Amino acid sequence: MSTEATLLERCQSKCELCGSDSSLAPFVVSPHTQVTVDHAVMICDTCKGQIENPETVDVNHWRCLNDSMWSQEVPVQVMAWRQLKKLSATEGWAQDLLDMMYMEEETAKWAEIGMDDNAEKPLDVNGVELKKGDDVTIIKDLPIKGSSQVIKQGTVVRNINVSDTDPTHIQGKVNGQAMYVIAEYCRKK
Repeated sequence: MSTEATLLERCQSKCELCGSDSSLAPFVVSPHTQVTVDHAVMICDTCKGQIENPETVDVNHWRCLNDSMWSQEVPVQVMAWRQLKKLSATEGWAQDLLDMMYMEEETAKWAEIGMDDNAEKPLDVNGVELKKGDDVTIIKDLPIKGSSQVIKQGTVVRNINVSDTDPTHIQGKVNGQAMYVIAEYCRKK
């Protein structure tokens, strides 16, 4: 029996998160990369779309987690916890469900590891992740807000810091002045 057939049998041909029976597909639960029965869930297109594009989240759709969080399947527990964790920042009911949810210690670690992977990271023009202490080169002339000055193309910014508030920005000294620069206008040296 194929992995997908085993997953369909496990979920009785219904989305393991919301219970929908349309357009089901296996979804690998990060940080894993292979579709296996132990590392994947069967979810519908609606759930998949909202997981992959958090800006399209319909909060009321995720009230279904009230049921799926109690699943005996570990990958389903992990996905339910992650969605509740994201929603709990703005939704009181999600925090209430999180407070009730129980997971084994190993399952909780898996859930938290995957949350870190989803965090947005500063990327340079080539898609390379920038980290604290890196040196970067500015790839085009950048005007400095509130000033008539310009950071010239080719300027090197050494020993950068990563912004805590906005992952699209880095911080460093340019011509002796500390300032923020948009990461996509830099190239890692």
